[in-house]
Amino acid sequence: MRRVVITGAGTINALGHSVPETLGAMREGRCGIGPLEMRDLERLAIQIGGQIKGFEAEGLFNRQQMALYDRFTQFTLIAAKEAIGQSGLEFIGELAAKSGVVLGTAGGGVSTWDDNYRTVYEDGKNRVHPFVVPKLMNNAAASHVSMEYNLKGPSFTVSTACASSNHAMAQAFQMIRSGMAPAMVTGGSESMLCFGGVKAWEGLRVMSKDACRPFSLTRSGMVQGEGAGIFVFEDYEHAKKRGAEILCEVIGYAMSSDASDIVMPSKQGAARAMSGALADARINADEVGYINAHGTGTAANDKTECAAVADVFGPHADRLMISSTKSMHGHLIGGTGAVELLACIMALRDGVIAPTIGYEEPDPECALDVVPNEARDADVSVVLSNAFAFGGLNAVLALRKV
Repeated sequence: MRRVVITGAGTINALGHSVPETLGAMREGRCGIGPLEMRDLERLAIQIGGQIKGFEAEGLFNRQQMALYDRFTQFTLIAAKEAIGQSGLEFIGELAAKSGVVLGTAGGGVSTWDDNYRTVYEDGKNRVHPFVVPKLMNNAAASHVSMEYNLKGPSFTVSTACASSNHAMAQAFQMIRSGMAPAMVTGGSESMLCFGGVKAWEGLRVMSKDACRPFSLTRSGMVQGEGAGIFVFEDYEHAKKRGAEILCEVIGYAMSSDASDIVMPSKQGAARAMSGALADARINADEVGYINAHGTGTAANDKTECAAVADVFGPHADRLMISSTKSMHGHLIGGTGAVELLACIMALRDGVIAPTIGYEEPDPECALDVVPNEARDADVSVVLSNAFAFGGLNAVLALRKV
C-alpha cells in the first residue's frame, strides 16, 4: 500500500480567512463565536454562532460566478486556492486525469434554499433564477473545484451529517493508498448560518444561547459555525520526488455505524471507530498523544465520547490530551472535521495543542485531560481526529508526524 501525506491546507472559518490566521487564533485560545448578523434575527431564539466576519464575496467573485456559487461553494473555492497553492501542484496531463475531489457537506446550498423559499413563499414570486438547482446541489462545491483546477479523476460529495468531512477525507486517503489516484483535493465546507438553517437546529433543543463549553459541567449545548477546510492529499513518493513540503502523514482511518438511534450517540460505535483507526494505522493505543475530539458541548456527546476514549485507551487515557476546537470556531456540521484537522496538523508540526476554551468546571463523567482554556506545548507524534454524526455514523482519522 502507498503512503499518503498532506502537502497543502486551506481554510476560511470564524477564526480566520487562512490557515495562518486560524492556527494563530487556536494558539491564543481566541473565540470566534459571537452575535449573529442576519435577516430576521429577532425571530430566532439562538442568536450566536461562529460566523465569518469581514467576508465580502462580491470582491472575490464576478457576477456570473455569484449566480452559481452558494456561500458554501464560495468558502470551498477560497480554501482550495490556499491549499493547492501551498501544495505547488499543477494538474495537467496524467496527474489531472487521475486526480480528483472528494468533499463533505451536510446541508450544501442551505442559503440558496433559504433565499428562494423567501422569493416564492414570502415575496409571492412565481419564478426563481434558472441556476438555483446547480447552485444548491450538494456536489456543487466539488464540481466547481474540479473545473477550476482541471481535476478529471474521481470527484464526488459525501453527506453524512457531522462526519461528512472525515468520511470524505477517508475516501480520498483510500484512493491514494490503493493507487487509484496520485493526489486528491479533499475536506469539506458548510454554511447553515441563515435564518432557515438556524431555525431548523433550534428545533432540536441542543443549542446554547451563550457559548460552547465542551466537557465542562456548566455546558449548555452546541453552537453552529460556518466555513471550509480543504487539503491536498498526495502519494508520498510523488510528493518526495517533486520536493514538496509535507505537513504530516495520514496513516489510517475507520468508519462505523451505531445502528441504534438517529440522534443519540453510542459509546460502542465511537469506540469501534477509534479502535479501527488504530488497527488500520498499525499503531498501539499508547502511541497516540492527542485526540481532536468531536466535543460538541452537549451532555450526550461529551460523556459518550469520553467513555469511549476510556474504553479504547485504558490506562493510557489518563495520559492523553483531548480537546475540542468547536469551543472556538463552532460546529461546522459537515465541514467541521476538515477545520479540526488543522489543529491536528498544528499538534504534529508545531508541537502546540489547541485548547478547549470556555471550560469552567470539571465534569466527573469527562475526567480526561481536555487541555482547558490555554494551548499547550507538547511533543506528539501520532494524533486522532474524531467525528461522530447524527444517524450514528462515525469516522476517525489517524495522522503521524513526518
